[in-house]
This record gives sequence, structure tokens and C-alpha cells, in this order.
Amino acid sequence: MAGGGDSTRAILFALGANFAIAVSKGVAAYFTGSSAMLAETVHSLADCGNQGLLILGLKQSKRPPSPDYPLGYGKAIYFWSFLVAVMLFTVGGMFSLYEGIHKLQHPEPLKQWWWAAGVLTFGIVAEAVSMRACLQEVAKARGQRSLWQWFRESRQAELVVIFGEDLAALLGLVLALAAVLLAVATGNPIWDAIGTISIGALLIIVAVFVAIEVKAMLIGQSVDPQRQLQIREFLDGRPEIARVISLITLQLGNEVMVSVQAQMREEQSVAALTDQINTVERAMKQAFPEVRWSFFEPDSKSGD
Repeated sequence: MAGGGDSTRAILFALGANFAIAVSKGVAAYFTGSSAMLAETVHSLADCGNQGLLILGLKQSKRPPSPDYPLGYGKAIYFWSFLVAVMLFTVGGMFSLYEGIHKLQHPEPLKQWWWAAGVLTFGIVAEAVSMRACLQEVAKARGQRSLWQWFRESRQAELVVIFGEDLAALLGLVLALAAVLLAVATGNPIWDAIGTISIGALLIIVAVFVAIEVKAMLIGQSVDPQRQLQIREFLDGRPEIARVISLITLQLGNEVMVSVQAQMREEQSVAALTDQINTVERAMKQAFPEVRWSFFEPDSKSGD
């Protein structure tokens, strides 16, 4: 989508970081017996699978239209993004809560805790690199908006998911490191269990927020408000159009459908009216490359 970030770049950065982190976490969890570390290992492995699903969704969304899908497959990415949010909730969040509660009921002392501290420190650095790449792409899309406003208004489901995953992963790593260090400093393994439960709660909260945003796209949203305003201003400024009566947009993955009802300046000649409409549509698609389909309805002065 024009004005959007490069989702594929953000996904690949996250995939590479999560794979490296998952391997290092698994080794550390084996040597330390840390439940927080085990929870983070499962989380990173789930994230690797999630990024694979997003890549699959992006590939499917680029399939050309067919008789059964005349508006293309763009919304396929919304399905896979929603599935990722569900997996983040279940595989990541619920498993972490289960593991934390289990360790709370049956606390065990940490073994070779320096493994956990070292791996978590490495993980924080690697995840920070991935988060930085994601934020660079988000910055291209959000413009002057705040991160929260972009998150609520964005129509790039895969970028929303990656942002949520990276944020949860980075904060989860910090929580895990804090839990390990507190358990060692106090000699009380309960801190490890509390850290695990905190990670689970964090993942569930992020997953719910991501799912809410992606669900809205899956049902069918217009383009983001900034882009909608730009299209409206473009049409209002066209010399061929006397008045825009209504404008409806529909986001279909990275492509857009636009429906315009407008009073045209030419109302006498059918041929001239057709030429005006074609001129406006060509200019609109040139100004907004994401517009794949446009439907133009000329109307009378009264708008009846």
C-alpha cells in the first residue's frame, strides 16, 4: 500500500531474531530449569511459526482475481494475521500462565542461573534489533500519528501483528530476566513463577488488542482515515467534478476498492461525461497506486 511500511522486511527480521533466540533459550532452559525461560522458549518458537504464516498470507494475498474471487485474494492476509493472534494468545499466553501457576504450586530452585541471564541478555539485544527494523517500517506508515493512533487506524494487518509480537517479545524478555535475577538475589524461586505468569498475562493482553484490530479488517474496513481524506480532497479538487456526493472505500489487503457518487460538470453529452469519468479514474489510480478497483456513479444536481 502506498505510504505503508515494508511488511516483508519486518517479518524477516523478526523471523531471524526469534529463531536465534529460541535456540539459545532452549539451551538455557535445559541447563537452568527456569520456567520463565521455558515459557520464553515456547513463545519464540511460536513466533517463528507465526511469521511463517504471515509470509504465507502475504503470498496468497497477491494471487490474481478469479471468477469466484472477483476482487482478488487481498483479504487472505487478514485471516492469517487473525490466526497468528489466536496462536499468540493460546500457545504463548495460555502456556505461560499454565507453566507459571504450576511452578507457583511446586517451586524449584534455579540451576546455573547465569545461563539464563546470558541468553536473556542476548535475546533482548536481538529482539531490540528486530523491533528497531519494525519501527522503521511503522514510521513510514504512521507519518505524524502516534504509535497508538497508527495501531488503531492501520490497515496493514501483518505489520500490526509483527509490531505486537516484537513488543510482547521484548517486554517478555525483560520480565524473564528480572524474574531470574530476583529469584537468584532473594533465593526465592517464587519470583521465577511470578515472572512466568507476568509473561503469560502480557502475551494475552497483546494478543487481544491485535485480534481486535485484525478482526475489524477481516469484517471489512475502509482505508485508514488519513488516506480516505486524501482521496476525498483529490476528488474535490478535480475540475471534472462539481460535487462529491458520497465516497466509499474498502481495504482489501494491500489493494483498495473505491466507489464514488458525484455530480459532474458535464451533464449534456454522454460521450463527454464518459470521458470525464475515465479521466478522473485514471488520475486517481495514478495518484493512489493502491486503488485497484473504482466504481463511478454520476448523479444529478439534486443528488437523487
